[in-house]
Amino acid sequence: MDNINEINQKIAKNIMMYRKAAGLTQADLAEKINYSDKSVSKWESGNGIPDVYTLMQMAKLFGVTLNELVGEESLPAQVPQKKGISLGMQSLIMLLSSGIVWLVATLVFIVLQLVLPGGGDWWIAFIYAVVANAIVILVYGCVWKHRFVRAISISLIVWMSLTALYLTVHAFFKYNGADSGALWLVFLLGIPLQLMEIFWESFRSLLRKQRKKPKEEAPEVASANASANTNENGEEK
Repeated sequence: MDNINEINQKIAKNIMMYRKAAGLTQADLAEKINYSDKSVSKWESGNGIPDVYTLMQMAKLFGVTLNELVGEESLPAQVPQKKGISLGMQSLIMLLSSGIVWLVATLVFIVLQLVLPGGGDWWIAFIYAVVANAIVILVYGCVWKHRFVRAISISLIVWMSLTALYLTVHAFFKYNGADSGALWLVFLLGIPLQLMEIFWESFRSLLRKQRKKPKEEAPEVASANASANTNENGEEK
């Protein structure tokens, strides 16, 4: 029993050490190997160990051998001390990218005002800038896996695109002396699009839980099967 506990503690220590060296949180590691962060926390506390396949997955992820992951070797010099981009740096990158979008929109507005003064509602260019900015933020949200940022960006893209379309067509009708009529009905398109976005995010969340659930229950199923195959004297049937 002491040997088993020592092995568990050794593996737990190594998992934590290599995870931190890779710049991953428990939640990050859990997502990459399709487990819950509770499972990772359990392994790192020494209350159980992952199966061989999962250990191989983690070894490959950390860039080490399986022996290094389960052995007593210290952290190899060749393992890079990875540090993910911090939240502050991510925010700065998104702000700089947004600044570029608005700079371009401002230049377009100025050029249109100089070339065609009084020729149209050129301020609508800034509405298109909101759409472009939301697309940029959406890309970063997908890369860095920020679900909240992604959801807000998609909503902005939907509603601001419809707003830009409405204003553009309305300005065209006004310039030609026509009545835009019931053009506002275009906003009704946003309702099903927004619902589709909500349903899609809910489906993704449910899918992630379903992918983690079988692996979390696997040890309990294996234990139940082992018990079913033994008799009361502890002998196999």
